[in-house]
Amino acid sequence: MHLTFKAVGPWSVNSYVLTCPATGHSILIDPGGEPDTLSKMVQGSRPQAILITHGHPDHIGALAEMRQRLKVPVLAHPDNAGRSPVTADRPLADGEGIVVGDHRLRVYHAPGHTADQVCFAVENDCHVIVGDTIFEGGPGKTWSPEDFRTTLTTLKTVVLPWSDDTICYPGHGPFFRLGDKRAAIEDFLERDHGDFYGDAEWE
Repeated sequence: MHLTFKAVGPWSVNSYVLTCPATGHSILIDPGGEPDTLSKMVQGSRPQAILITHGHPDHIGALAEMRQRLKVPVLAHPDNAGRSPVTADRPLADGEGIVVGDHRLRVYHAPGHTADQVCFAVENDCHVIVGDTIFEGGPGKTWSPEDFRTTLTTLKTVVLPWSDDTICYPGHGPFFRLGDKRAAIEDFLERDHGDFYGDAEWE
């Protein structure tokens, strides 16, 4: 699949477009802001859905406008129902496949930063849109010790099983190769973090 992304909005959220080159079908992920920029990103393709990694306001700043412009369904995980401002047209489930032209995305539920956090992996490829699950420098921010322990479990059971060649595309900042961070993540998981929560770094 062809992947493009732009940092948009006041929080510099990475918004992504994945396009099947054979059919022209595309999906927009995390419309954080600047709807005119997002419209240019999907121009010339055939948008079929808007996917949300999680419902924090910085990731959905242009959702209402893009929903109106593209007239496609919004897909999001339901675990933050009642706390997330996202009203999804269809809920996402862990392990399900999303067809985009001749390609498929696999949904990974990756709670911790939020209960509804998901990642989107391009099947038979090395690209994963990880939202705020993981960054080059550390895991996503957590809001309680329970959330942080959930993040540790997600890192162990969801992220580390991916291959070293996996390229992680986060919600903010640069993309990175998982294998280049694996040792640091494994060392991080072996430490006793007590009742920590908040912003963390691998080192």
